Amino acid sequence: MKHPPIEICFDLSRSIDLHKISTKQTGEEAIEGVTSGLISLNETVTWRAKHFGVWQKLITKITEYQRPIFFADEMVKGAFKAFRHEHHFEEIGEETLMIDYFEFQSPFGIVGKLVNRIVLIEYMTNMLEIRNQVIKEAAESDKWKELLNETEIGW
Repeated sequence: MKHPPIEICFDLSRSIDLHKISTKQTGEEAIEGVTSGLISLNETVTWRAKHFGVWQKLITKITEYQRPIFFADEMVKGAFKAFRHEHHFEEIGEETLMIDYFEFQSPFGIVGKLVNRIVLIEYMTNMLEIRNQVIKEAAESDKWKELLNETEIGW
């Protein structure tokens, strides 16, 4: 098993193309903003996906960026009242540790909090686990070379 450098893991995590692969079960598609390649600071992407049988749009923006150790994306517009997804990366020996912090608020007050407990926390955790497994598989194989353009990543 290869231990990919932190830069590969970081760039795969901000790859629109890899995101589409990791969310194929929801038919997720980037339809506006950055629709392929790598997303960077202050850039947005509009996602269209089917969740719980309903087509939804979600606009996110990269609000913080410190390559190759951290970036955050936040919802600009969508079904949530708010959400923030932090991506942290750390080199430990020859390995790269990725840690996600995902905070969200559902609309509809107490009903939204109940839906979070019953459905959304598990649903969102599962989506992140699938996404991170796809990142890991791409990073530890040569698939990352198909997803990352050397001139775009700058190394």
